[in-house]
Amino acid sequence: MPANASQLLFICSQNRWRSLTAERLFDNHPTYEARSAGTEPGARVRVTAGNLGWADVVFVMERKHADILRQKFPEALTGKPVINLRIPDKFQFLDAVLQDLLRERLAEYLTP
Repeated sequence: MPANASQLLFICSQNRWRSLTAERLFDNHPTYEARSAGTEPGARVRVTAGNLGWADVVFVMERKHADILRQKFPEALTGKPVINLRIPDKFQFLDAVLQDLLRERLAEYLTP
């Protein structure tokens, strides 16, 4: 991942709990801009090629999300890192444990 990457896209299934919480962690962040989307038809915001084109780095919560993106949007993902954070769908929006887990997993890829 480029050290100067600033546009982060977080993907989960419904874009209601995990990816939206991840996006909120970067509200008013001086270095990173974050958006989020979901892979399922009923998602709050459904992922598009445009979302993927905007992003410097794509973070998914589970491998199935990366598989869906690679199947539906192979061109939009060309040359982009897709990083699986391995966060199961068992948290509510802004859950404190989820926020801690996201910070811990993202620390490996992003500078504070």
